[in-house]
Amino acid sequence: MFPDFTMGMMNRVFSRVRNLDAYPKVNEDFYSRTLSGGLITLASSIAMIFLVCSELGLYIQTVTESKLIVDTSRGEKLTINFDIIFPSVSCTLLSLDAIDISGEQHLDIKHAVMKNRIDPNGNVIQVRYDEIGKPKIGKPMQKDGRELAHNETYCGSCYGAETNETECCNSCDVVREAYRRRGWGLMNPDLIDQCKREGFVQRIKAEEGEGCNVYGSLEVNKVAGNFHFVKSFHLANMHVHQTPQTFQEDSYNISHKINKLSFGGHYPGIINPLDGVKWFQGTPNGMYQYFIKVVPTVYTPLRGPVIRSNQFSVTEHYKSPEVGQRSLPGVFFFYDLSAIKVTYTETRTSFLHFLTNICAIVGGIFTVAGIVDSFIYHGHRALKKKREIGKLG
Repeated sequence: MFPDFTMGMMNRVFSRVRNLDAYPKVNEDFYSRTLSGGLITLASSIAMIFLVCSELGLYIQTVTESKLIVDTSRGEKLTINFDIIFPSVSCTLLSLDAIDISGEQHLDIKHAVMKNRIDPNGNVIQVRYDEIGKPKIGKPMQKDGRELAHNETYCGSCYGAETNETECCNSCDVVREAYRRRGWGLMNPDLIDQCKREGFVQRIKAEEGEGCNVYGSLEVNKVAGNFHFVKSFHLANMHVHQTPQTFQEDSYNISHKINKLSFGGHYPGIINPLDGVKWFQGTPNGMYQYFIKVVPTVYTPLRGPVIRSNQFSVTEHYKSPEVGQRSLPGVFFFYDLSAIKVTYTETRTSFLHFLTNICAIVGGIFTVAGIVDSFIYHGHRALKKKREIGKLG
């Protein structure tokens, strides 16, 4: 009795569930296959495969989302990478300086900066500097004017530019740096024992007609400032275009080509607007200025470390020399920091979204194809019936 009651209840439940079937089955004996149905099925299958493959490609592909936020970072450094060619300025006379609004300045920067001598055709000249200009004095002079004695430690004179009695200047560059600190101009290197022994003037003469490819990087404070390439000596806190008369030129050609200029590291999709820029000077002794707006940028990839870099926009201006006024010829890069930071984040479509789109594609095409097939089938039957009764002329 009890098992029969249970079976009856289950049959009633199954019957009600069976009535909910949205996909009623038709016996194969009642199927009617048509040519139009086959063509529609073939076309819909091709469209379905194409759209599924397209959706799969979108799912595999990463999408980069961008967002603007206020830059609240503090105490960071700004790295400037550069690679610039000066076809008409020799490497020995080319100076790189950096100054920011905080008052910090670096003159004639050499750390992390490389220079390649190039000929008028742009080819690198493979010559060592220490082979240019042979020493004219056998022994270096001590700061008291004596020749260096045997087993005596060398201590060269700074020629009045030393800051204390024990300071020594053992090379031409050290003497020039001491003069810069004092705000003095080095007018005649041949009167400096170190420069004379190192063949400084001969080096300048040997480099006449050459150019220079200067490249490397700077690390500066993350505040507004400028860095510039000039051919000059420095007097106190200003520059003076004042070279020794023995190798002074009548004009200063600041023609240049920027192979690369970036603020920070590379990230996917970055565009540096000054890469490949050329400028050839028509008027000598001018000042070419680039005004740069630096925008902090953070790139977060799906895999790998976060990249902190910068992108920038730039405007250019050439200032020709004015009659009666002495301006410093050179190439100047003035940069300023934006208060807005751009963040890029790589994302990928979720699997559930991908699965939903696949179901929508398959179901949508199947439904539309069914509607088209039904329209063609019933339309064909209606036309056939009219033809049979003679209503279709």
